[in-house]
Amino acid sequence: MKYDFDTVVNRRNTDSLKWNVAENELPMWVADMDFKTAPEITEAIKAKADIGVYGYTEISKDWYDAYTGWWERRHNFRMEDDWLMFVTGVIPAISSSVRKLTTPAENVVIMTPVYNIFFNSILNNGRNVLQSQLAYENGRYVIDFEDLEVKLKNPQTTLLILCNPQNPGGNVWRKEELARIGELAYKYGVVVISDEIHCELTDPGIDYVPFASVSEVCKNISVTCIAPTKTFNMAGLQTAAICVPDERLRHKVWRAINTDEVAEPNVFAVDAAIAAFTKGEEWLEQLREYIYENKQITEKFIKDNIPGVSMVESHATYLCWLDVSDITDNSTRLAASIRKNTGLFLSAGEGFGGDGKHFLRLNVACPKTTLMDGLERLRNGILSFDR
Repeated sequence: MKYDFDTVVNRRNTDSLKWNVAENELPMWVADMDFKTAPEITEAIKAKADIGVYGYTEISKDWYDAYTGWWERRHNFRMEDDWLMFVTGVIPAISSSVRKLTTPAENVVIMTPVYNIFFNSILNNGRNVLQSQLAYENGRYVIDFEDLEVKLKNPQTTLLILCNPQNPGGNVWRKEELARIGELAYKYGVVVISDEIHCELTDPGIDYVPFASVSEVCKNISVTCIAPTKTFNMAGLQTAAICVPDERLRHKVWRAINTDEVAEPNVFAVDAAIAAFTKGEEWLEQLREYIYENKQITEKFIKDNIPGVSMVESHATYLCWLDVSDITDNSTRLAASIRKNTGLFLSAGEGFGGDGKHFLRLNVACPKTTLMDGLERLRNGILSFDR
């Protein structure tokens, strides 16, 4: 490989959220990779830093070209410059949009289990969470369209937040599935916010489908949140974009993010995104291969060494969703026990809604030596758990 994903980077005592743990602990929880970003991105940041003046920054034409070129080249979806808006992050975009596109006490539908911060974006704004639980069948998740329609049909429902691809289940939703979601949302007058931050982190040979690309219906009811931050491990740079093709809907979202003051870039945000989407493709392809290998190692290790635990079928993200229902119906207690006894810090599934109380989430975006350390700790933690 041209790029190095095996070297362990010491992130302790660096003010890292992930690594702010005890000396004996190994954090494999939050969606933050333990790899250095693409060198091309680092070079762009250093070049900006070398100027020495860190004043206010504008959005350049190169930023628009970087996004539109990447999505057209990799995903066969041509976005117009006018559709795009800079935003400091996907969650700020979602929270601002929830405030603008809904009113207090209205329902926001999410398909659970799903990224736990969606709950915060809804509840902290005084809206109601309405869960449409995904059906868990034969080790994978599928959409319960009958239940989803019931939730969207509710006259108090005005918004659906879609996770595409799905975190934590790892589903890469098919075009037909997305089209059906769009048709149901349109039928009942529901806007769809599609969080597509994990879209590049699919298994090799598997591509995601942008929700807005599926049909005119999907395009016209959608607010799509995208970013290079998960893909290139630079969440701390706070750089993202919102794509809204419909002019009236776009104006509302533009007003939302500007009212909330999350629409202006820091001095590195634009250049880092441009470098990622114009020079980072080779790095990304090697990363995808490495993560895929780690997921395969994880699945085999669990199958061979940890009775009663299985890994949910996943084709996206570096987050493994582990079924521990044969061990416990309280994954929060199990996660706490594993951390106490082995130092392995992973995410309990309960906070993701749905059937999450039967699951743990494990981040495998790390060097293989770190992964094996984590898997050994996981085995020891499960085997020593007091049921």
